[in-house]
Amino acid sequence: MEPTLMSVGAVAKLSGVTVRTLHHYGEIGLLPAENRNSAGYRQYTTAELDRLSQILYYRELGFPLEEIASLLDDASSNPIEHLNRQHALLSERLRRVQAMIAAVERERNTHMSGIELTAEEKFEIFGQSYDPAYEVEAKQRWSDTQAWAQSSARTATFSKADWQKVKADTDAGNARMVAVFNSGALPGSNEANEIAEEHRASINVFYDCGYDMQVNLAHMYLADERFTKTYEDLAPGLTQWLHDGIIANAKTRNV
Repeated sequence: MEPTLMSVGAVAKLSGVTVRTLHHYGEIGLLPAENRNSAGYRQYTTAELDRLSQILYYRELGFPLEEIASLLDDASSNPIEHLNRQHALLSERLRRVQAMIAAVERERNTHMSGIELTAEEKFEIFGQSYDPAYEVEAKQRWSDTQAWAQSSARTATFSKADWQKVKADTDAGNARMVAVFNSGALPGSNEANEIAEEHRASINVFYDCGYDMQVNLAHMYLADERFTKTYEDLAPGLTQWLHDGIIANAKTRNV
């Protein structure tokens, strides 16, 4: 029975390599084609196609052509040994590629997440009052809440410029709050209610803050000395005034 022979063009189409590459492999003795058709063109047997598949596996693994020839021509080797070697090498390459993908994903998430500012950038934006330990504590206390999930999702796309805008808006809001407080406006007045609404809007940037949530925050401002200090540093008595103003405003909203 005559062996099945394939033309160089058919082999090139089947294997995905160029005719020129097949000719080169033949010229250097890596893939000799012993058969020729009547016109003198190369024809490949099934055994030679098997050898080509081994060549392509090793080439994909980064072996130089000279080393591939030595491996394939080693009389002590057999197809099973070649396949076992290639399987081990491919498995190791897969492990490295998976590790690289994981590293790229971490790097991508770092660039996408505004919360991943450097320590220097955080101090630059939020000032020397920024305390890294507070981030850890906040995550421990509230990471299982809907508000935390919303805030994480919204800030995931924040750039440094976005955080700078948040800081600028916060500073401007605090300045207006202090001005209204110093004017003598009482909690429940129109001016104080406007400040309470501005405060709620500033929280809504991060998560949905209804009036009940805002009232809870107002209580926390008095209960947690760190929050108290933040507002007292702006103006003595401001924390209690803001607390009372938030509650008074919520009551006008029938909350």
